[in-house]
Amino acid sequence: SDGSIRIHQMTSEYPLMQWNDSTKGQPIIALQWALTRPAVFFALDASSNIYIWDLLENDLLPVAKQTIPSEKVVTMTLLGEPEKANGLLAIVLAKESGQIDIQCVKKKWALP
Repeated sequence: SDGSIRIHQMTSEYPLMQWNDSTKGQPIIALQWALTRPAVFFALDASSNIYIWDLLENDLLPVAKQTIPSEKVVTMTLLGEPEKANGLLAIVLAKESGQIDIQCVKKKWALP
């Protein structure tokens, strides 16, 4: 609820990594690892900002941020085929109006 993100190992109560205030205090409403690239994850905050984290490129800050200005995004999920090496990855956004938006993710965040 405060925008912090923690990565935990299943055998420990203490996080391996932690980023406080990663969304400038906005609650995180969805977070998902990329299906085709294990070092990348996406976080959606309550202000319809999507943060892209690539831990191989930068483990301190997100590598990109995209604001969805048209209307509030209420959730997101990722689509991809991890068993294929083509790196096809898409983000699905559900908006408050019920509209669904599907966007392809850049290859640099999708290729294995």
